[in-house]
Formats: sequence, C-alpha cells, structure tokens
Amino acid sequence: MIIAPSILTADFMNLAKEIKRFSNAKLLHLDIMDGSFVPNISFGPHIASCIAKQPIPLDVHLMVKDPTLWITPFSKCHPKYITVHFETENYQKAIKQIKQLGIKAGISINPSTTVKSITSILSEIDLILVMSVVPGYGGQSFISTTYDKIRELIKIRELKKLNFLISVDGGINDTNIEKLDNVDICVVGSYLVNLKNPKNFIKKFE
Repeated sequence: MIIAPSILTADFMNLAKEIKRFSNAKLLHLDIMDGSFVPNISFGPHIASCIAKQPIPLDVHLMVKDPTLWITPFSKCHPKYITVHFETENYQKAIKQIKQLGIKAGISINPSTTVKSITSILSEIDLILVMSVVPGYGGQSFISTTYDKIRELIKIRELKKLNFLISVDGGINDTNIEKLDNVDICVVGSYLVNLKNPKNFIKKFE
C-alpha cells in the first residue's frame, strides 16, 4: 500500500516545511478545486509547479467542472497521475487528453456514484479513485459503503484481468486504514497532517 499525503489541510504559510514532513512518501496528492464542481477553492497550476520542485511524484486530483480546461496547465508540473471525476463534463475527452500528454490517467467517483457506472471505461484508465467522503472539504468521516465498492472493483479487476490501481480518498485514519489493506493507494489528509511524526505512519503501512 502507498500512503499518499494530501496537503489540502496543510499550513500553506509553511508549505515547504509541511511537505518535508512527508519526505518518505512515494506519492503526494494535490486536491484542485474550482469552486464550481465543489463548493471550495484550493490552488492553481503555479503553486502546483512550485510543489513539483520537491522530489515526491504528484497525483493531481481535479475536482473541477470541466477538466479538459485544466489538464494542460497542470501537466506542466509533470505529475505521475492526473485524476478527473466521472461526474464532471467531458471526462472521457479528459482521459484521452491526459494520455496524449504521456501522463497516467485516473477516474474518481463520488460516494453517490456506483462502480457499475464506470465499468465500461475501466480498461482505459490507470487508477480509480474512490471517494470515501463527499469531495470538497477535509476532515470528514469515512463513509462505510466504500468497502463494498473496493471489493467490487477488485473482483472486476481480477475477472477482466485489468491493471488499474485502486485508490481511496477521505476520512482515513489509524482505525479504518487497517480495513483498507487490499487497496493500492490510501490518500490521507487531515489525520496525517495533524500527526507529530507522519513519517512513522507512512512507514508503518507501506
């Protein structure tokens, strides 16, 4: 399992110092919000490019109304993954756009979206991000129906011999992460940020 720290609730006045606290992570999760798809705004391509100067590969999670408008600007920070939401406009066009730029493409689903809704595109993606909270804000509680979605995705992956990674994002802490040992990536935000030594948590579960 990879622990991907999310910096959404980090101290942005001391962002470089905050990121250094996660220096043993293999992936850094950037939540990009436009205030339209979700009722919150985070940061744009310039800050992402600044963050990209550190050595941890980036997973850019676009929580935006039309991801096709954002992919090229965020591709300049050379992320490992760009993930778009199934519930957004032009998500299929966005996946093609990401791949054409030589970046791995992810698709994310909200808690209200079923796995069945995305089965037709699972062969086209590199990563499926299952939201275990309603997207937009950090610090929410984990939604338990997420476990059923994970089991369903694992079954589909095995039956169809697909290679997508399964990532889970939202409300993950030291209690529920024990039940997520069958996923590839756990995005951990506020819980990890608030730990005195987040490196120990990352090391424990990787």
